[in-house]
Amino acid sequence: MTSPDRRQVRDLVYQTLAAEGRAPSVAELARRTGTTPADVHHALHDLADAHALVLSDDGDAVRMAHPFSAAPMAFVVTPQDGRDDRRWWGGCAWDAFGISAALRLDVRIDTACPHCATQLSYRAGPGTPPPGDLAVRFPRPADRWWDDVVATCTMIRTFCSRDHAELWTAEHASGEGYIAAATTVWELATPWYGDRLDPQFEPHDREKNQQLLDGVGLTGPFWHLP
Repeated sequence: MTSPDRRQVRDLVYQTLAAEGRAPSVAELARRTGTTPADVHHALHDLADAHALVLSDDGDAVRMAHPFSAAPMAFVVTPQDGRDDRRWWGGCAWDAFGISAALRLDVRIDTACPHCATQLSYRAGPGTPPPGDLAVRFPRPADRWWDDVVATCTMIRTFCSRDHAELWTAEHASGEGYIAAATTVWELATPWYGDRLDPQFEPHDREKNQQLLDGVGLTGPFWHLP
């Protein structure tokens, strides 16, 4: 497939996830692009190699197209507007904010604190930060995120408080990870993901993303991108 066709596949994946909360199948993408399943399969693998999306373990379906997940994960994101019944899976705390940023939509985020299992339900939006007492723990440095990106996302979790994040870390992963205020992660999500659905979207390069991390105070070796 030519590069514009790969872009068409990418855009259809994002449009379907945004509108319906699900990823289109290979057969659906072939029908909608007027190509063959084999063509779509090759395009999806090219996009995965470029980190434009993530495929399932078998390589035959979309698993994630950040910030959206095509499979259940720890964050359920729903619109604040009760007349809008869409629902999305957020792969992690950051992606949950990213869905709001990409859709430019106020949302409710439902998850649970990994330390105490308290159910957490909080509002966030492009102009609405999450509660200031929440904390987000990142499990591994930025240069290792894509070693296993699904596992990385799975463990970027929201905690009731920094204390609970520290207690969980001491018990399960002493000396590892980084704990950030949820408001910092929310602030990062808008410039990182806010253009993801734009018609003219172009992937950020490493330098741009490093600037975004630096801009919200996420600096030092843990945050150095590869």
